[in-house]
Amino acid sequence: MAESGGARLEAIWLKSAKLGPMRPVSEATLVAGQGLEGNADRGGYRQVTLLDAGAWEVATREVGVELSPDARRANLLVRGVDFRDTADRVLRIAGCRIRIRGETLPCERMEDAAAGLKAALAPDWRAGACGMVLEGGPLALGDAVAWES
Repeated sequence: MAESGGARLEAIWLKSAKLGPMRPVSEATLVAGQGLEGNADRGGYRQVTLLDAGAWEVATREVGVELSPDARRANLLVRGVDFRDTADRVLRIAGCRIRIRGETLPCERMEDAAAGLKAALAPDWRAGACGMVLEGGPLALGDAVAWES
């Protein structure tokens, strides 16, 4: 499991309404106990959703499609972080801390994006993880990402 070694934040997406389009931004603010400022889905157990770029690339390659990771509809795209079996671990992005609460299971919308994608995302937490924001603050593309010990 990658512990950091250059892991970075590659993309940030906000959605203005439930099931609405994902809007890319270059910076955003995480709010403790809530999620991303300006995002439609805030609070609760899934305050922020995260996806590893490498896992996305493996899944789309298996299906034989080139598809932008925004189709997954996660809030944060990181590279170099293996989310497999990381429930209750704390991930640090810049000065922010996120407790991983569990796996984000792939939904039927993935089949709308590409036939077979839901199944390709199912193993090894490839569809990503969801978490609760412990410490908020600003995020920007390129920020360092690392697991806390």
